[in-house]
Amino acid sequence: MKIPELALADTNHIPQIGLGLWQVKDQAEFNTAFTAALKAGYRHFDTAQAYNNEYMLGSAWQASGKQRDELFITTKIDVRHFRPNKVRSSFAESLKNLQTDYVNLLLLHFPVTILRKKAWKTLEEIQASGSARSIGVSNYMIHHLEGLAKYAKITPAVNQVELHVFLQQPELVKYCQERHITIEAYSPLAHARSMDNPVVNKIAEKHHKTYAQVMLRWLTQQGMVVLPKSVTPKRIEENIAIFDFTLDDEDLTLLAKQDRNLRTCWSPVHVP
Repeated sequence: MKIPELALADTNHIPQIGLGLWQVKDQAEFNTAFTAALKAGYRHFDTAQAYNNEYMLGSAWQASGKQRDELFITTKIDVRHFRPNKVRSSFAESLKNLQTDYVNLLLLHFPVTILRKKAWKTLEEIQASGSARSIGVSNYMIHHLEGLAKYAKITPAVNQVELHVFLQQPELVKYCQERHITIEAYSPLAHARSMDNPVVNKIAEKHHKTYAQVMLRWLTQQGMVVLPKSVTPKRIEENIAIFDFTLDDEDLTLLAKQDRNLRTCWSPVHVP
């Protein structure tokens, strides 16, 4: 299966679906998920220093027989490592763990007050060195992005945030889209916190798709990247099989009304 790619503002491209690797702690479980993902067509893998599994991804892709340029690898700088010297040293360790000399995308994991300005400038230097093809942020709200715009030489290519049918954040989406910042939706299935919505169920039945596939397709049709997390081969296959149907205007109108500001992860809303 050929997965659609989106053009980033820096002219690089990103596969529109990736495998989220948060909370995958066991190497055997990791390998099973990674192998199933490759077989299903995934080439985009999203990890982070805080996930403590970069080394698992490094081992898995090296054993896979894939060439490095066939894969899109993202990692994120841990909030404990935002001082410039720690950004550099921790990223060097990430590259070692990932068994590569570059990542496709490097993000600041959270808008850490005071430290995020220098951390961003360090990411700009890392990108200039070629060790990160693209750079971006995660969990940044509009006020964080407005602050960043005052000192950034490079606009983030990506803002990775929690986003799903039940947490739509329309103002943030509009802000990013107007500035050509691609949104990556993490927890796009809301951690299964709301899998009984009658509207989503009805739309799934209409298209002969699953509940999860409707939630993911809703995001991709808006030009976002989705990062569903699973270690179950069947679910991994199901989650990527979303590009062979289209939600119509009626579906989109109904889904837009399901927003209820449901946050299932850490919230950056009140971080100054």
